[in-house]
Amino acid sequence: MRTAILLPLSPEQRARLEAADLDLVFLPDEGACPPAFQTARAAFGNPPADWLAQAPDLDWVQLESVGFGEYAGEDLRGATLTNLAGFFAEPAAESILAGLLALYRGIDRLALLRRDGVWTGDDIRPTLRCLQGARVTLFGMGAINARLADMLAPFGCTITALRSGWQPKDLDAALADTDILVATAPDTPATRDVFDARRLSLLPANAIVASFGRGSVLDEAALAAALSDGALSGAVIDVTRDEPLPADHPFWTCPNLILTQHSGGGTGDEIDRKIDLFLANLARFRAGEPLTGVVSFEKGY
Repeated sequence: MRTAILLPLSPEQRARLEAADLDLVFLPDEGACPPAFQTARAAFGNPPADWLAQAPDLDWVQLESVGFGEYAGEDLRGATLTNLAGFFAEPAAESILAGLLALYRGIDRLALLRRDGVWTGDDIRPTLRCLQGARVTLFGMGAINARLADMLAPFGCTITALRSGWQPKDLDAALADTDILVATAPDTPATRDVFDARRLSLLPANAIVASFGRGSVLDEAALAAALSDGALSGAVIDVTRDEPLPADHPFWTCPNLILTQHSGGGTGDEIDRKIDLFLANLARFRAGEPLTGVVSFEKGY
C-alpha cells in the first residue's frame, strides 16, 4: 500500500515504518503536490490541504496534530481524516499545572529576579498564594481538562466543568466565581471569541486565565489590557491566533503572563508515540475496523 510520510524522522523511526510492509514515500509537507502523493492510498503527517483533491486513491490521512481546521471545506475525495485526539493530554495538563503553580508561588517573578541579580526576599512573600482550594472553571472537557481535573484533585479545588452544549448564562455565572479559568475547547463557531473583553471583565481581579485549546477563543488584546491594568492577576498562554507570535504583540511585554509557545504538549518521545498511534490505526485500517480519532468537521473535534 503506497503510504506518504510527511514528517521528519530519524533512520530508526523510518525503519519502524519500513517494517510495516508498506510502499513508503517520504515527502516534504509543502510546495506543489508531487506525483508520489497523487498515487498514495494513505498518508501520515499533515499534507497541504489542496493536495487532497489531487490524490484520487487516498483513503486515509493520519494527521500528526489534533487541529484540522485547514482541511475544512476541502475536497477530501472520500478520504477519512484521523487526528491525535487525546494524544497530548498528559503533557499539556502538566504544563497547565506547572504554569498555575508558577504564578501562584511567584516562580516566574523569582526566575527573573535571579536573572537580574535582584534579591527581594521577604518583600515577595505577601504576594504568594496557594493553589489549595482554588475555584477552577474548565471550559471544554476533552482529554486535557479531564486529566487536569484529576491532577487538581489533591489540591482540593472546586471544579466547574462546562462541556459541549454549555449555555452562555451558565458560563457568565461561573466566571464571576472563578479563581482559575482553563480553556481547552476546540475552534467552533460557538467557542470563537467566547472570552471577549466583556467576559474577561466578569472574572475577579485575582483570577488567572489559561488557554491551551485554540487561540481563537480568546480576545488577546483584551487579556493583555486586563493584565496590564491589574484587572486580572495572571495568564498561562500556550496557543495564540498567530504563531509565531508577532514581535509587536502585547503578550511579549504585558505583566504576569507565562507564554509557553505551543510547546505545552511536547515530550522527547513525541514522534515515537505518534508512530505508535499510526501503526495501531494502520492495523485497524488493514482489518477494516473503525479507526481512532476520526475527525468531525461539524463538531470541530
